[in-house]
Amino acid sequence: MGTTLTNQSSIQVEMKSSLKSGNACYQSVQNLLSSNLLPKHLKNKICRTIILPAVLYGCEIWSLTLREEGRLRVFGNREVRRIFGPKRDKVTGEWRGLHNEELNDVYCSSNIVRVIKSRRMRWAVHVARMGERRMQGFGEET
Repeated sequence: MGTTLTNQSSIQVEMKSSLKSGNACYQSVQNLLSSNLLPKHLKNKICRTIILPAVLYGCEIWSLTLREEGRLRVFGNREVRRIFGPKRDKVTGEWRGLHNEELNDVYCSSNIVRVIKSRRMRWAVHVARMGERRMQGFGEET
């Protein structure tokens, strides 16, 4: 895994690679996540600890456009739908896919874009705390 920086501040290639890594991680634990033996809260924890870090590696430097935010939301919602599957409608008794709002409410899945923005803010605060002294040490021999 690595992060590629360009002078054009386009992260499309980087994000595509991250989403591929996330899909590969999902495929590696698919048997666990599709099992009826595991409770849903444990499946959610597996997703947060295995799949999400692969997708969000290096996200602190991403400058997201609305299109890219949409792609990330689609990825996050698709993962939750894959894990938890359809839901039986109480009125009709038929199985149906969940709407995005239901996914967020029922399964407490954190909005992936919100997570990225939070990490960027935390990283920016960290860089600001480093101050000028840290930059003075580069290039000098100790």
